[in-house]
Amino acid sequence: MKFLDRFKIGLVLVGFAAILLGGGNAKADFTFGTPTTLWPNLNSPYMDGSPVVAADGLSLIFGSDLPNGDGEGNLWMTTRETVEDDWGALVPLANINSSADESCLSLSADGLSLFFSSFVGTPRPGGHGKCDIWVTTRATASDPWGQPENLGPPVNTSSNDYGPFIWDDGCTLLFISDRDGGSGSYDLWITTRETINDDWDTPVPLENVNSNGPELFPAMSSDGLILFFQRGFQGTTDLWMATRKSIDEPFGPPERLPAPINYPDCDDCNPKFSADGSTLYISSNNSAESWDYNWWQVPIEPVVDLNDDGIVDAADMCIIVDNWGTDEPSSDIGPMPWGDGIVDVQDLIVLAEHLFEEFPPVEEAVE
Repeated sequence: MKFLDRFKIGLVLVGFAAILLGGGNAKADFTFGTPTTLWPNLNSPYMDGSPVVAADGLSLIFGSDLPNGDGEGNLWMTTRETVEDDWGALVPLANINSSADESCLSLSADGLSLFFSSFVGTPRPGGHGKCDIWVTTRATASDPWGQPENLGPPVNTSSNDYGPFIWDDGCTLLFISDRDGGSGSYDLWITTRETINDDWDTPVPLENVNSNGPELFPAMSSDGLILFFQRGFQGTTDLWMATRKSIDEPFGPPERLPAPINYPDCDDCNPKFSADGSTLYISSNNSAESWDYNWWQVPIEPVVDLNDDGIVDAADMCIIVDNWGTDEPSSDIGPMPWGDGIVDVQDLIVLAEHLFEEFPPVEEAVE
């Protein structure tokens, strides 16, 4: 038997033994840490946004109006040897940038498809409207990107269609549009396809999320259970979150993220996830009047002190065992910080990583 299998079984046995010690009232299942500056060697006095990091953490692509590009805004790339190293020199993406404004990008999970927007101002030749969504592909991660292709109808219309987010399955695309049929000026729309070789279905507004104001820049977790997005334009921008218990359900009503993620008198925007769901990347400026946006990272942390008694111990294991096999969110803390829809050995493993650690009382956890 493999060591990991023996370890999992041991955790289960310990958890059942903890029943003898009794449990307590469970708290919320995850919370947010303090935002810290991300990649300080990359932040510039220009408008830098929409950073996407490859799954291996060794390459990063972002949009910026840095000088020496080909147009109003361009896509730039940087690499590093290891995840412990600083990022290297910035290089404009060959075959992609044009005299138009390229930005708002999303990288597929396999790193072989890059979706991006061409913005109002100087439209990219071959477009269908004011703003369009494009895609470029490559055969392997070491190959150069191919010539971009316009997604065409029904994704692109004569309206503004931009801000794409491609989900991990490669067959679910979220984006922004001001086309007819939405709830407000700009809404989040979703389209799917059977396989990556099929055409996209007719997009529909994202249920329960849109309001009569602008919803922008969606980002969905790899398990599809959490959606972050931006609500509002410059000067009135905050980040919001919606959750669901399974990918077969619509998202519930969104909640505005708490401080210090949404900072007073600043624009907080362009949310992105790390692959493991442990970090939220955001862009924020120094004030609502500034276009100097910098990148920040916010830890997403499971609440492992389930009974809020200040220490992770057998009593917390007892709570997990009491909820074994259910979808109780307070005990569903792994492998993502918000769980995976069932209380099982994955949650005991996360708890064991924090065993006997002390924690302050939970004040602002997300339920």
